[in-house]
Amino acid sequence: MAVSIRLSRGGAKKRPYYKIVVANATAPRDGKYLEQVGTYNPLLAKDDENRVKLNADRVNYWLGVGAQPTDRVARMLDKAGIKERAATNNPNKGEPGKKAKDRAEEKAEKLREAEEAAAAAAAAPAEEAPAAEETTEESTEA
Repeated sequence: MAVSIRLSRGGAKKRPYYKIVVANATAPRDGKYLEQVGTYNPLLAKDDENRVKLNADRVNYWLGVGAQPTDRVARMLDKAGIKERAATNNPNKGEPGKKAKDRAEEKAEKLREAEEAAAAAAAAPAEEAPAAEETTEESTEA
């Protein structure tokens, strides 16, 4: 039987409150559990000491017999100093999605075309202007 330490949701709609429980891995999220080892109230401030309450002795017992904490509970245990959690590395976290990349490419292409058109427009009148001056000079000499 695989045992996990996980969160079991309680509380009203949009007012969550979680129990930190030890449960069979196949049991439903809010279903039957073996033991409650703590609580978590996400509505409290992050620096509030009552946000996460753990029974460290029981958590250590369950970890000793092979219970696996979920990622969120592992973060809580690491912060409480009960079980160290290895840092994860996600190099793609800050990278924009495919659609955002496509939009950026389209915007860059439009900007490039506008700059080329502006450069062509600026160069064309400059070439025409001296030609117009030459014709006026020739007409005045004759």
